[in-house]
Amino acid sequence: MIQSMTGYGKSVVAYKNKKINVEIKSLNSKQLDLSTRIAPLYREKEMEIRQMVSASLVRGKVDFSVWIEKEAGADATPINAAIVENYYRQIKEISAATGIPEPTDWYATLLRLPDVTLRTDTELLEDEEWEVARAAIQEALNSLVDFRRQEGMALQKKFNEKIDNIATLLKNIEPLEKSRVEKIRNRIVDGLKEIPEVDYDKNRLEQELIYYIEKLDISEEKQRLANHLKYFRETMEEAEAQGKKLGFIAQEMGREINTTGSKSNQAEMQNIVVKMKDELEQIKEQVLNVL
Repeated sequence: MIQSMTGYGKSVVAYKNKKINVEIKSLNSKQLDLSTRIAPLYREKEMEIRQMVSASLVRGKVDFSVWIEKEAGADATPINAAIVENYYRQIKEISAATGIPEPTDWYATLLRLPDVTLRTDTELLEDEEWEVARAAIQEALNSLVDFRRQEGMALQKKFNEKIDNIATLLKNIEPLEKSRVEKIRNRIVDGLKEIPEVDYDKNRLEQELIYYIEKLDISEEKQRLANHLKYFRETMEEAEAQGKKLGFIAQEMGREINTTGSKSNQAEMQNIVVKMKDELEQIKEQVLNVL
């Protein structure tokens, strides 16, 4: 079954006083085009994250984000109460000794002084937290792959409809093709009859007609197109990513349809060829979204 390259996956897990959020979006692209936004705590794991994404998604323009939400108050920097009290006492003593007025806004004054806020050590990534985050990333990837499969089922249904339409149109050419030979012959003979002074060799005329009709024969094009239609269906059922392969098959289908059109010297046949081209163009547009 085919997969679309369009997808979305998200995962949110709790760990201690924080929530780990993972969000992944993907669109169609010829190769894997990955852009990441990773919380500072997890940046040391960027290579591992990229390997996880490439193993699961293979191809597409992918936007990956992982960020942390901490509980209210978890990020507040602690205030060193002992130092604040010491500064307060010193300022009052200096004011009493020198006559300099005390501050009108004590908090604004004290909080600007050195070392009032406690320095905190840089947060280190624990193995336990990384395992939780890694599981969240994998869950988001799995969710995106499921999304791609659902989109792929819709695409495959659409492709089968278009292939059926082209196959039906191909069959509609057969009765027109059979009557075409007689029409060509009658048109040429009628044209010669309108020129009474011209004498012609009927055997020679038949030989030329056979040569002309063989040049316009589309039996091989029809057979090759039918084979391409069958191969397209079989390729959609393959387990591996088939987007590029389907694109190549669609190109070959286009060549056979174009050749059929160039050999079709009847308006009815040319109208059918135009309809086949329209169905094929819709296939080509959607094939670009297939993984």
